[in-house]
Amino acid sequence: MALGLPMETLLNLAIWLPLVAAAVIVLWPGDVERTARWIAAVSAGIVLALALILAASFDGSVAGPQFATRIPWIAQLGVSYAVGLDGLSLPMFVLNALLVLLAVFISWNTKLRAREYFALVMVLGAAVSGVFASLDFFLFFLFWELELAPMFLLIGIWGSDRREYAAMKFILYTVVGSAFMLVAILVLYIAAPVRSFDMVYLAQVAPQYAAPLQAVTWLLFFIAFAVKTPIFPFHTWLPDAHTEAPTAISVLLAGVLLKLGAYGLLRANLGMLPDATRQFAAALAVLAVINILYGALVAMMQTDLKRVIANSSISHMGYVVLGASALTPIAIQGAVFQMFTHGTITALLFMAVGLIYDRTHTREISAMGGLAGRMPVIATISVVGGLASLGLPGLSGFVSEFLVFTGSFPVWGAATVLGIFAIVITAGYILWLVERVFFGPERPRWIHVGDASRLETTTVGILVAVIVIVGVFPSILGDIIIPGIAPIATRYGL
Repeated sequence: MALGLPMETLLNLAIWLPLVAAAVIVLWPGDVERTARWIAAVSAGIVLALALILAASFDGSVAGPQFATRIPWIAQLGVSYAVGLDGLSLPMFVLNALLVLLAVFISWNTKLRAREYFALVMVLGAAVSGVFASLDFFLFFLFWELELAPMFLLIGIWGSDRREYAAMKFILYTVVGSAFMLVAILVLYIAAPVRSFDMVYLAQVAPQYAAPLQAVTWLLFFIAFAVKTPIFPFHTWLPDAHTEAPTAISVLLAGVLLKLGAYGLLRANLGMLPDATRQFAAALAVLAVINILYGALVAMMQTDLKRVIANSSISHMGYVVLGASALTPIAIQGAVFQMFTHGTITALLFMAVGLIYDRTHTREISAMGGLAGRMPVIATISVVGGLASLGLPGLSGFVSEFLVFTGSFPVWGAATVLGIFAIVITAGYILWLVERVFFGPERPRWIHVGDASRLETTTVGILVAVIVIVGVFPSILGDIIIPGIAPIATRYGL
């Protein structure tokens, strides 16, 4: 019990409150620009508080879902409203709640169609929370699809010059991926001894399916989740979406939407189809290395600040895939750690890029230089984000990469060495980027630019604090993740 309510009630409030807030914003009479942002901020703040209460109440000795609600919905088809959180989904649930609140703060001065903008951000946050909390595949798919429309509109209406192209590319890739996932879910459903979409039940019976059926289902799921993660060669929508999206939406896109694909890979592919996972593990490791090296090399060649961070996301999500492919408890724990830490680090970097762009009205690296003297706060948080991204000890990025490498090396020695080598490339382009943007001679054209406001400093400061705290006290996250990955590790005799 918390706040006089059962914990499962708090979880349902955290999922559905943003949708209620979106409806209130849309239906509020009169000029709602100021009201919309406050409704969104209060709603997102309550959701974060509820998520933190759930995290504080989480029992690390329990491996299965907690705070669960199960209500029959379409009984004839075996569909139920089933939600709950375990050690795999809870960190992502908290991460989403945090980033949605920060996205509202970043968007505080949005004036273009503010009513629709903040309503769509609320819908997006609710949909992502629903995906992470779903314990029924039918519900999982509904929330997965609900996320697509607001992201499409947020990029297509509030994005940059090529926003329509980026939005269409995003929706085409993800809708095709969703079609593959729907077929995979139906295969699991039809092949089950008892027709049900219950994810806990399917995780028990799916490992008994014949190897060919597992392999086909695994590939169908993989295509869907590879698009979202993204995994090479399904990655090409991401740089365009990031480049054209407004800052807050880039934060959510990199911070949590990419994690939907990685979460699905761990939950469905690894958690339900062990024979097929063993069969495709080597190929998964190869794709992970391609992601890591390709993303890092392409990031190093970019001239646009956003495209550097976007391609670095492709590289860093490769570490999640590498950890997943090793099938060891430490590597899988590292993969989940990387999902969380990448979400906070990349969100911080995109915020920094947005702050720079708001003042200089350019993202071209060659046009910058010497900005540290004019914007010391923005320079500081950019340096912290960059150092965390390259895995500096004491920051959260180091913990996740160390776990991935430690757990993967006994299984994929060469792939792990290549992944470690990519850190050198990452250090190169991150440090070079910081030097070109913030240091060197100050250019006369930037003599009048200012630093971050108090609200902006507070917003980015929250992420800096999370990155440092998790880096210094990783057990805060590890104690939650370990019971979440235990059922997956058990599938592989670990």
